[in-house]
Amino acid sequence: MSAPGTAPTTVRSATPGSAFPLGATLMPDGTNFAVASDIAVAMTLCLFEADGTEHQVPLLDNDAGVWHAFVPGVGAGTAYGFRAAGPWEPSRGQRCNPAKLLLDPYARAISGEVSFGPELLDYTVGDMDAPSTLDSAHHVPRSIVVDPAFDWEGDVHPGTNYADTVFYEAHVKGLTELHPEVPAELRGSYAALGHPAVIAHLVDLGVTAVELLPVHQSVPEEFLVQSGRTNYWGYTTIGYLAPHEKYSAHARAGLVGGQVSEFKTMVKRLHAAGLEVILDVVFNHTAEGGHGGPTLCHRGLDNPAYYRLSPADPRYYVDTTGTGNSLNVDHATTLRLIMDSLRYWILEMHVDGFRFDLATTLAREDGSFEKTASFFDLITQDPVVGRTKLIAEPWDVGQMDSYSLGRFPPLWSEWNGRYRDSVRDFWRGADGMLGELATRLSGSSDLFGGSVRRPSASVNLVTVHDGFTLRDLVSYDHKHNEANGEQNRDGSTDNRSWNSGAEGVTQDPTVNAVRGLRTRAILTTLLTSLGTPLLLGGDELGRTQDGNNNAYSQDGPITWVDWATADQTLLAFTRRLVALRREHPVLRRRRFLTGAQSEEIGWYSPTGRFMSGADWSDPRARSVALYLDGADAPDRDDHGRPLVDSDLLLLVNGWSGAVDFTLPDPRPGASWTIALDSSSPLGEPADAARRGVGEQVRVPGWSVLVLTSPVPGL
Repeated sequence: MSAPGTAPTTVRSATPGSAFPLGATLMPDGTNFAVASDIAVAMTLCLFEADGTEHQVPLLDNDAGVWHAFVPGVGAGTAYGFRAAGPWEPSRGQRCNPAKLLLDPYARAISGEVSFGPELLDYTVGDMDAPSTLDSAHHVPRSIVVDPAFDWEGDVHPGTNYADTVFYEAHVKGLTELHPEVPAELRGSYAALGHPAVIAHLVDLGVTAVELLPVHQSVPEEFLVQSGRTNYWGYTTIGYLAPHEKYSAHARAGLVGGQVSEFKTMVKRLHAAGLEVILDVVFNHTAEGGHGGPTLCHRGLDNPAYYRLSPADPRYYVDTTGTGNSLNVDHATTLRLIMDSLRYWILEMHVDGFRFDLATTLAREDGSFEKTASFFDLITQDPVVGRTKLIAEPWDVGQMDSYSLGRFPPLWSEWNGRYRDSVRDFWRGADGMLGELATRLSGSSDLFGGSVRRPSASVNLVTVHDGFTLRDLVSYDHKHNEANGEQNRDGSTDNRSWNSGAEGVTQDPTVNAVRGLRTRAILTTLLTSLGTPLLLGGDELGRTQDGNNNAYSQDGPITWVDWATADQTLLAFTRRLVALRREHPVLRRRRFLTGAQSEEIGWYSPTGRFMSGADWSDPRARSVALYLDGADAPDRDDHGRPLVDSDLLLLVNGWSGAVDFTLPDPRPGASWTIALDSSSPLGEPADAARRGVGEQVRVPGWSVLVLTSPVPGL
C-alpha cells in the first residue's frame, strides 16, 4: 500500500509500446502496459516500490480507446495501477476521477486487500454530485506484473466426454482447510487441492471434474467486513484474469504473484490424475456494487462501457443480479474482457470449462434474454472457448424471463433446477410427483429434447453450495441461518426439505435410520439418471452446515469439510454408486430415451405391468420400475465399438413402507440380479440370488434397487 502522504514522482522513460495485448505483458527488457477506456481524456500508469512509493507514467498513446506504453526495466512482481482522468458526470454515467487508483481489468495477479472508507468513493460523502478529492491509493490492492513462464511438462486436457462426466462442486479452502494429511502451511490453498491426499479422495470417489467455486480475485462487501465476516463463496469478482490471492500458500509465504504458478501446478496435478478443472465464473456483475459503492476498477475506467446503466437516469445501474450492478454485455469492451478472460484461463491456465453464474444476464440484449445474443455467437465461433465445457446457471434476478432453463444454445449444458426440485419433492413424499420424477430420470427431454442437444445438456443436481447440504436436506424443515447475523431473514424459504421426523441433530434411531435411507435413495437417483450428475463436495462424507442454507459469509467450521467426523460408510456407498454408473454405459446414453419404444425404455408398476395413464395420474403413486435396454441401438465408444451393456432395472419406492415388485419380462428368458440396494448402508444386496421374470422383490421404504440382467451373447 502507498504510505499516506508520499508524493508520487513522474517517470518519463516510457516509449509508446503496443495497444495489444491488454494488461501488463512482461518482455525481456521491460513491460508493456495497455488499458481500455473510451471516455478517459488522460491515463496514468502508477508503479509502486515495496515501501509504497508511487511513480507515475503518463500514457501518451491512445489507439481506438486503448491507452498504452512500454516501460523499460519493469519486471515480474512489480505492483501497479491506473488513474483515469476524464468526465465526472454521474447524471450521464461518466465517473472518471484521477484521485482513485484503479486495478487493471486484465491483471494476471492482484495483491493486497481493500480497506473500506470514504477514500474508495468517487463522490464526496454527503454530496453525491461532487467528486471526491481523497486519494484511494493506500486503501486498494495492487495489480502485479506476472512472469507467465511455466513448465507444463506435457500437460494435456483429460477431455472427458460429457456423457462420462461426474462433476464435483468444491470450494478450494472449504475442501482442504481441515484435511489432516495436508501440511498445515498448505491447507486452504491451490497447493492443498493439488495435494496427493486430496486428489486420491477425488479419484477413489470416481468423479471426473472438479467444479471450483469462484477463484477469480474477489472483494467482500463492506457490510460483511464491518461485521467481521467475508464473502466466503467469492461471487464478488474484481479481477477476471487473476487467481484469488488468499487461496495461495505461495502468496501467504510472501511470494508476490505466486498464486499464478501455484494454480497452474494444481491444474497440472489434477490433470495427471485424469481430473478436469471447471471454474465457476461471475461475468454478470462485479464487486463495485451499486451507484454508491466503491470505485476499484471498471467504474473509474469507463463506467458506461462496463455496466448497464438505467436509461431513465444513468447515474443508476440496471440490476438483474441482486448485487447492485450488471455487466454491460452489449458493449464491445466488456465482451472483449469476457472472451479474453475465458481464453486466458484455457490457454494459459489450462482449465477445461466454465460454469457461468446467473448466465441469463449474459444474454440480455435490450433487456430481454436472447438465444441469439452476441455473447452466444462469440462463444460458438471461438475455436478455443467453444471446445470446452460450458455450463449455464440458467436464471438471474427479478425479470419476467429470469428463469430460462432449457433455452440455451446447443453447445451449452445447464444446471437443471427442475431436476433438483422434482427429486427433492419426490423423496420428501409430495403427492403427484411420480411422472415428474420419471421425466427427470430419463434425461429431461421436455426441456432439452426436440433439438440437437443431448441428455448431457441437463446437469442433474440435488444440492449445491447455495442451499442445504444433503445431510441437512433430510434433517431440517427450516433454514437456520442465525450465524449469518441477518436474523435468519436471508436464504431461501423454499427448500423442499423434510427433517425425517425431528429438526436437526437427534439421537432418535428411527429418525436417523430414515435419514440414512433417504440420503442413499437421493444419491442413487442422482447417479442413475440420464444426464450429467453433479455432487456437492462433502455430501459423500455427510457434511452438515447445521441447517444454514445460505452460508455465503461463513468462512469457518460451518462450511469447511470436517474430515475427522466424515461418514466413512456413506463415502463407501457413494463410491460404489459412482462405480456402478461408470460400469454401465446404458446409464450414460448420449441420446434421449422417451419411452415411446418399449424396447428402449419401459415403465412398470409394482405389479409388473406397463404403467397406464391412470397409474401416472394417481397423485398417491410413489413406486415405479424403470427398465433400460442395454443392447438396443447402443452408443459407440471412441473407437466406434458398440457400448453394449446389460439390461438394467431400477425399482423405486418412495413410500415409507416396503413394496413388493413383480419383475417384468422385457427380454425372453431374462433373469435379474440385485446389483445395488440403497436400503443397505453399503449398498450391498442382502440377497444376490438371481430372480426370474414374475418373481417378486421386496423394496424397503425410501429405497431404490438396481438390478442387472446380462444380454445374451454379451
